[in-house]
Amino acid sequence: MQAYSLIAPAKINLYLEIIGDRPDGYHELAMVLQSVALADHITVRANGTERIQVHCNHSEVPADQTNLAYKAVALMANQFPDAFSQFGGVEVTIDKSIPVGAGLAGGSTNAAAVLVGVNLMWGLGLTQVEIQELGAKLGSDVPFCVAGGTAIATGRGEKLSPLPSLDSLHVVLAKYRSLSVSTVWAYKTYRNQFSSSYISDDAGLEERRQRVHSGAIVGAIAQHDGGAIGKLLHNDLEKVVLPEYPKVTQLRETLQLFNSLGVMMSGSGPTVFALAESQAQAEAISSQLRAALPDPDLEIWATKLIANGIQLAH
Repeated sequence: MQAYSLIAPAKINLYLEIIGDRPDGYHELAMVLQSVALADHITVRANGTERIQVHCNHSEVPADQTNLAYKAVALMANQFPDAFSQFGGVEVTIDKSIPVGAGLAGGSTNAAAVLVGVNLMWGLGLTQVEIQELGAKLGSDVPFCVAGGTAIATGRGEKLSPLPSLDSLHVVLAKYRSLSVSTVWAYKTYRNQFSSSYISDDAGLEERRQRVHSGAIVGAIAQHDGGAIGKLLHNDLEKVVLPEYPKVTQLRETLQLFNSLGVMMSGSGPTVFALAESQAQAEAISSQLRAALPDPDLEIWATKLIANGIQLAH
């Protein structure tokens, strides 16, 4: 049976607003999500057994059932038992380029790629929307990672509205290799400190959801106005992560010294990014950051925004 190789891009948040609590225990969010060219490569193939196997070239990535890629195969096997009994077990190989624990949706995009790959391998003929609905069972970022590009995300992040592509812009990503921030901790701490500002009534929640659709950053994206987008970057989680992680604060403040469109922490961190108008500008920022913070633990990537999610590798 044919193996499928897929490209699984990382994502950043250009906007992250925490609106309130949801009955399911998650937060009600309003976000603008963006795919970037930094990507993992995923290979999905039948392994001739009835087992699910995961291999990864990164020592910190688990190869057991806690891995989202493993969970993605298990979900497909559970949803489509006839196909699973016909085609058998699946081997997933993850060639990691996206840093681990970085707030860049590395695990979610791997799971998205597995859903797309197994759909092709088993000839299921699922639509993108059907794959996204399955992905929402695995994690809030998985539906976005399937389609990628630029999108408004509401609910817990699974309700998506596409926006015009920003694939003319570039970005510098920076993260300390040894530093990670727990997403659960970040949201829990935010709830502890700021829940008094949460909206709880249905009408208020709906009004706030709609406000992001008509908000300034969405208008700037529609106009392809990189300068305005950079000024409108927003992330509520910075309020709790930056005071607790001085190295992330220092990284953000250092990046702001250079000539970029705007700087922000992505998601729950600890990755910080700077938007740039061109590859040359991104490479210049990258070099300046390396000179200013010559710590070998600091990883830096100059890459670009892209208009797609999971793609077949050619």
